[in-house]
Amino acid sequence: MRLLPVYVLLLSALMCAPAFAVSSMPHEETQPSPPAKAPDDITDQKELLVKAQATVESMLSNPDYPSLLNLATRAKAILIVPRMIKLSFLIGGHGGSGVLLARGPDNKWSNPAFYTIGGINYGFQIGGQSSELILTVMSEKGLRALLDHELTLGADAGASIGTIGRGAHAATGLGQDADVYAFARSEGLYVGISLDGTVITPDTGWDEAFYGKGATPEAILIERKFTSPNADKLLGAMP
Repeated sequence: MRLLPVYVLLLSALMCAPAFAVSSMPHEETQPSPPAKAPDDITDQKELLVKAQATVESMLSNPDYPSLLNLATRAKAILIVPRMIKLSFLIGGHGGSGVLLARGPDNKWSNPAFYTIGGINYGFQIGGQSSELILTVMSEKGLRALLDHELTLGADAGASIGTIGRGAHAATGLGQDADVYAFARSEGLYVGISLDGTVITPDTGWDEAFYGKGATPEAILIERKFTSPNADKLLGAMP
């Protein structure tokens, strides 16, 4: 199930409300048949891959994130979220879409699997924020947690997390103290970003629309059964 921020859920509810029309005269016109269902459109997936490539290239070369390249070159997997939106008015939420790539025994990256990320914020808070996010998964345990089920950061034993902001270095023992390190580049009224309680969920609907039937995170990331030329530029940008 795709996890959406609170404000998106409210907007969706308004957009889906029934509409009513008044007609002065009844009619018995035959309604046209619905158009044939078009093939799955993968425009959104392709746009996400382009944005993910831009995020990787920009953040890996950014001196404000001195630990990112070091961790990324040794990571078991990397999750890239080009845009995560956070909006709050007393109670709020944050969410976005991303791609996960896994490094194989040959040191080569898999094609990307699609994921959603989101959560709910409580407490007195007013503001908005747009963030680019890269998560480096440093352990097999952290990767398995992402493959096996939806993962809640800060709650699952399979993913202790360290959040690294602009100009900060990872903790001593680089890549050994946490299963996942999060690098966030944010713009907006908030300072920093909290990911505790954030849920990361596989988007198998997008996977199958993009690659075909049977495309699961395991089949894409570990078994390497699915590839797409649309992911080639992103793969070329990976460390």
